[in-house]
Amino acid sequence: QVQENIERVFTRFVEEGKATVRLREPAVDVCLSKANASNLKNFLSAVRLAHQGTDIGALPLSALVPAKTSEVEKPKTKMIITSRRDYPLTKNFPYSLEHLQASYCKLARIDMRVLCLKKLRKLDLSHNHIKQLPATVGDLIYLQELNLHDNHLESFSGALCNSTLQKSLQFLDLSQNKIKALPIQFCQLRELVNLKLDDNELIRLPFKIGQLDHLRFVSAARNKLPFLPSDFRKLCLENLDLFGNPFEQPNPLVPNVQLKIPLTLLECAARATINYRIPYDCHLLPSHLCEDLEVAKTCQCGSACLSSFIQITVTMNLHHVAHTVVLVDNMGGTEAPVICYFCSLDCYSQFLDRYLQSNG
Repeated sequence: QVQENIERVFTRFVEEGKATVRLREPAVDVCLSKANASNLKNFLSAVRLAHQGTDIGALPLSALVPAKTSEVEKPKTKMIITSRRDYPLTKNFPYSLEHLQASYCKLARIDMRVLCLKKLRKLDLSHNHIKQLPATVGDLIYLQELNLHDNHLESFSGALCNSTLQKSLQFLDLSQNKIKALPIQFCQLRELVNLKLDDNELIRLPFKIGQLDHLRFVSAARNKLPFLPSDFRKLCLENLDLFGNPFEQPNPLVPNVQLKIPLTLLECAARATINYRIPYDCHLLPSHLCEDLEVAKTCQCGSACLSSFIQITVTMNLHHVAHTVVLVDNMGGTEAPVICYFCSLDCYSQFLDRYLQSNG
């Protein structure tokens, strides 16, 4: 189907018998080469007329000999570029690409031409100088693997976490960057299986990381993590690497008390909304209240607490959440501090009684 289906015709090298016809649907480039220049011009003229709706009987077509299968170039699905010298500056990437690697190319930003490759499943931009990710990366609806190892990233935007990547992204490598924290929305990437965060400046892991129930491989070695979030207990991993983090020594007897007595009306309403599973959204509540509810803490008793709580850190053996654990330190340890929350003095007292008895 040619009528109204031609996006662009590239004729710069038509005198050399080369031309490219870019179709809209399917989104492919038809590359012509080794053609007779005169015949090629006649053919391109016919293509333009067909695109404009000219009847096929009126097209200036000569009898054509079908091309042999060996002469027809198959759509290119994979391209690997490993130097700045080989990076295409004057010609476009094939629209049919499913796997693109552009490493060691000194890229300071993601090429907008790459974001037009709607069939991409694997994008490797490791070993570059990229500082920021455009939200349009989220328009790559089939993207399963994204490798940004060894760049200059300082953040991973919430807009990407709310994009179509929620349904497709399975592998994400953000290692060796300058990221200090990941957004609240990060845990919307529910299809993630493999997450690499090594060699960043992370001071905390995503608060609701337990929502990533497909996650099986996590590495966050050599960061600045003082402890793990409470939700970390919900993970079920095959491999976990947290080596080289400055984990604090847990002390359940020295709590961080944020409890306000009596509870504010806002705290009571927020707890009731979550505990009784009352539906809410931005049409019913101000957006900042919705965001607060999304990051509510969970007490050991199962009840919710928002900004009024008691916080402690306790020791957790990482084998409780992972089959294979890389040692946390050079001393052979596989334990790390994890946060615990309590919604009331009663809940904390009950925990304290159990703790003192077990350490009696």
